[in-house]
Amino acid sequence: NNKTAISGSETLDTGLTVACVFLGLSFLVGVPGNLLVIWTILKHVKQRFHSVVLILHLAVADIMVLITLPVWIYSLVNTFVFGLVICKVLMCVITVCMYSSIFFITLMSMERYLAICHPFLMMRWRTEKTMNICIAFLWLFALLLGLPDVLTQTFYDGDNNEQCFHMEFKSNTTEIILLCLKTVLGFVLPFITLSICYCHVTVKLKKMNFKSKQKSKVLIHTIVLVFFLCWLPYHVINIIDVVCLLRSDQESECVPESLVFSSGALVFISNSVNPVLYAFFARKFRGSLGESRLVKLFQELASNSHRLRELAVQKQRNQESAEKGVMSTSLH
Repeated sequence: NNKTAISGSETLDTGLTVACVFLGLSFLVGVPGNLLVIWTILKHVKQRFHSVVLILHLAVADIMVLITLPVWIYSLVNTFVFGLVICKVLMCVITVCMYSSIFFITLMSMERYLAICHPFLMMRWRTEKTMNICIAFLWLFALLLGLPDVLTQTFYDGDNNEQCFHMEFKSNTTEIILLCLKTVLGFVLPFITLSICYCHVTVKLKKMNFKSKQKSKVLIHTIVLVFFLCWLPYHVINIIDVVCLLRSDQESECVPESLVFSSGALVFISNSVNPVLYAFFARKFRGSLGESRLVKLFQELASNSHRLRELAVQKQRNQESAEKGVMSTSLH
């Protein structure tokens, strides 16, 4: 029993170390990176098409999450000394901004899908007022989804150490519903939406004989892939927890706590990696400073959907003209 306890303690310590490394790297890379993205767009990008506006909000959501990381690193190493109110405020910021980040990535895919596959619909939808309404709705929806995490947050753990990592539910049913809601709305539906949109876009581009290798297309696909890889372990653990709750298996841990901490810390990488991707894809643009290269990347990203939409409109008009010509010939 002593050997098992020692082994479990060592595993937990390893999990905490891995979590602290993930969180530390996310903070060191993500905060300056997202600040650079925000400053570049606000300062240098004059024509803010929808894709650039979404990147701006995505960077804001990401940096709000990342600035809380020093508090969580300190809490993992020591204990949470900031009180219950700060605990709930930080949890609210993280949950709301995490959901917002996911929703903005999803909206980017939908915007691209409409621009290419339904260009005439996009011409009516693509107004500044409509985009602002969509963005405001997503922030409010994220706030609504984040409230259960705030309300169930507790300020205690089993070792009598004050911590801000545990939640208290009224029943197993409540916990199952919230876990399923989090996985479905925060991962399954967004990923299905992303996959469907980009599959349709790929098929449409092949039919249009559009062979240009724009960096923006690869960039957005990479952002989606990173989102999937960073969030998958976290939601797999959620599903395992749901199965254990349904079986009423409370005698032992379904998932080792070390894996819970590691998978939870991994999701923060998704908030920090986007600026790295921007810098990577901007490296081949000519420019003396990183900012100028980023400006050119964002300008290409902004204009790419516009060019594709114009190409799709022209393609559709040609098809309609050809169909009218065939009908006219058949009538005569």
